Amino acid sequence: MRPVSILWFERLFLLSLALVLVNSVVQYDAFLAQIRSEPALAAMGPGNVLAIGVIAISLLIPLILWYFIARRASILAKGMLVVLTVFGLLFVNFDPATMFNPARLTSLVVTVLQLAAIALLFRADARAWMNRAEGDDAAP
Repeated sequence: MRPVSILWFERLFLLSLALVLVNSVVQYDAFLAQIRSEPALAAMGPGNVLAIGVIAISLLIPLILWYFIARRASILAKGMLVVLTVFGLLFVNFDPATMFNPARLTSLVVTVLQLAAIALLFRADARAWMNRAEGDDAAP
């Protein structure tokens, strides 16, 4: 049975990905216009295919990590998620002048949800469950 911290990690993390998907749908036209305005990106092919591909990959990678963390108790996936999140924090725009548009606020909410979800992975019950599961996988 999975501990409470893992269940809450799953809920918060999947909620954050749902918000990313909603934000991507709402901001799709602006994203497409940005792709079309960049000559290097426009040369890669049809903008809508590129936009959908970027959105799909940006959701697929976290979903794979979620699966391996919440369902397979992978310490490696947990580490990868932490590294990717820390790297992503370097690109968060905290400029108060642009912070109060809906897309920026949604992005900040997603960031807070993901940080809260990841913090749950470091609680004692989650660590014990992941360490025990890791030991079970190592056994023949």
